[in-house]
Amino acid sequence: MQDRHTNLQRYFEEQAVTTRKFVVPYLEKLKPISKGVRVLEIGCGTGGNLVPFLEAGCQVTGVDISVTSIERARVLLGPRESLTLIADDIYNRTEEDGVFDIIVMRDVIEHIHNQEKFMEFVKRFMAPGALFFLAFPPWYNPFGGHQQIAKNRLLSKLPFYHILPAFLYRTILRMGGESQKTINDLLEIKETGISIERFERICERENYTIKRKTLFFITPNYETKFNLKPRVQSRWITSIPFVRNFLVTAGYYALSLDK
Repeated sequence: MQDRHTNLQRYFEEQAVTTRKFVVPYLEKLKPISKGVRVLEIGCGTGGNLVPFLEAGCQVTGVDISVTSIERARVLLGPRESLTLIADDIYNRTEEDGVFDIIVMRDVIEHIHNQEKFMEFVKRFMAPGALFFLAFPPWYNPFGGHQQIAKNRLLSKLPFYHILPAFLYRTILRMGGESQKTINDLLEIKETGISIERFERICERENYTIKRKTLFFITPNYETKFNLKPRVQSRWITSIPFVRNFLVTAGYYALSLDK
């Protein structure tokens, strides 16, 4: 599991495959993905998720706060007339950057502080009829703390311990020999992790309409990583608030500002 977070080429390719096989078809149920469609990915990293949209002929923009990630994306994606890559904090961008037909965020919202502020801010980039796609792991799921990035082999595979009180979580990570940077990163995710209920409350408060929603027992990410077929969680589990967070590995949402 650790190798996927250090082997950037492999991670880039896995992102491209998952988005091509699952995200694009998911959105196409609501809107055609074709030439000229304007796509923005917030938190694009090294750009793997952008590949299928470029293949479809879309006008694609990727924004990431990491200069290193954007530099890597430029190498992996190469120069393309239909591609714009921006190394910047999304909060520094304005309407002058344009509006988009599709905005994509895969496994990013759970890293953002003050998600209420963010969900309000991003509206300015949505064209009339735009779709906002978000995929994220609910905080309480077995690996919702992203502890798979831990260097300690046991800790990287140990489920649920991220939901312990912060002082216990920190102590376990220190005892496992994790670096201070890794500990800080994991504790930050503990601060920003988001549940299904909280995410949906924010959507309602900010007047988003949920056009499509799917909660997975086995996330689509796991097909490319572990050869596990995606599996939608059962309706009776997903109907139980809070409990479902422990048994859902990913939520897929397509949002709109149209009622």
